[in-house]
Amino acid sequence: MFVKNCWYCAGWDYELSQGRCALLARRLAGEAVVLYRKLDGTVVAFEDRCCHRQAPLSRGTKEGDSLRCGYHGMKYGPDGVCTEIPGQTIIPPKARVRTYPVVEQDNWIWVWLGDPALADPKHICSAVGPGAQGWNIKTSKVSINTNYRREIENLMDLSHVAWIHRDTLGGSMAWVEAKLNHTPIERGINTEFWMPEAAAPGFAKHLFPPEAVFDAHANINFTLPCNFIMRYQVWSPGTMKVGKENGLLLLDSWSSQAVTPRDEHWCDYYYSWGLSEATDSPGMVDLLVEAANAAFLEDKAMLEAQYERLRECPDGNKIDIKADTGPNKMLFLVDKLLAEEAAVTAPRQQSARG
Repeated sequence: MFVKNCWYCAGWDYELSQGRCALLARRLAGEAVVLYRKLDGTVVAFEDRCCHRQAPLSRGTKEGDSLRCGYHGMKYGPDGVCTEIPGQTIIPPKARVRTYPVVEQDNWIWVWLGDPALADPKHICSAVGPGAQGWNIKTSKVSINTNYRREIENLMDLSHVAWIHRDTLGGSMAWVEAKLNHTPIERGINTEFWMPEAAAPGFAKHLFPPEAVFDAHANINFTLPCNFIMRYQVWSPGTMKVGKENGLLLLDSWSSQAVTPRDEHWCDYYYSWGLSEATDSPGMVDLLVEAANAAFLEDKAMLEAQYERLRECPDGNKIDIKADTGPNKMLFLVDKLLAEEAAVTAPRQQSARG
């Protein structure tokens, strides 16, 4: 169901402090994980279950660089090895918990769930977080009761912006009429398109005359497992009808979005939006984030309602339309990697069974 040899976003870096009880419990692609910071600030990720009776380690406490289980007091070093069992001196050799590779990048915390030997940070998507110089970026998050494949379909199908988000991010049929260029990239797809003479989005219509139009450009990298990194720029109308615009750059923005499946039925959605300092003005980034918050709640309502129907009638009518081109390409890639991982793990499991 989930690609394991993949970096999964566990949240924003500011969600994990140095407090004694600052333990961040997450469910990532079906696996229970607990994260904490060592004294030097680096992040440790454990399987969130004690090797004794599977009590959640996230209900324990930090002691220096170690984590102590809150049930019977077993203490684990950052390598996952048990170093102390209260009431006895002998520590069984198997007294340890699984650890996961962790990387902090662009203000996100990333956890690798698969083979640690394959955990190459080059597979982490490049984003623009709130710590990026020259940018004013703000963050938020939302949880959605749907399967992560539905999120892939939603994010790769930008035509829905004209309908679900008509009063927030939408405002014109330009999102439906845009000619999308999908190009394969490593572990993902790049999507680029222009929207000439598009109306202002719903959340910003009050800032301009009714007849105002703009030329917009989007460049999006969609990478596994479900990461959507978009640079969205807006110009005053120029004379170019195809390709790069020659008007005045009015808005230069980044939106970085990471969707992490908890399990088959729930996703955690970490996202940001912001402007370059050169195109920012007082209150504009707050307006963007307010619009994003409202829009993603619109997505949440639709996706959860859709998922309810799909679970009621999983074999019901399903057809493809033009807007499904991008989603189908990305889901094909997901299924390809799932098949590749299954081909590797199946012989190992057969060998273990003898």
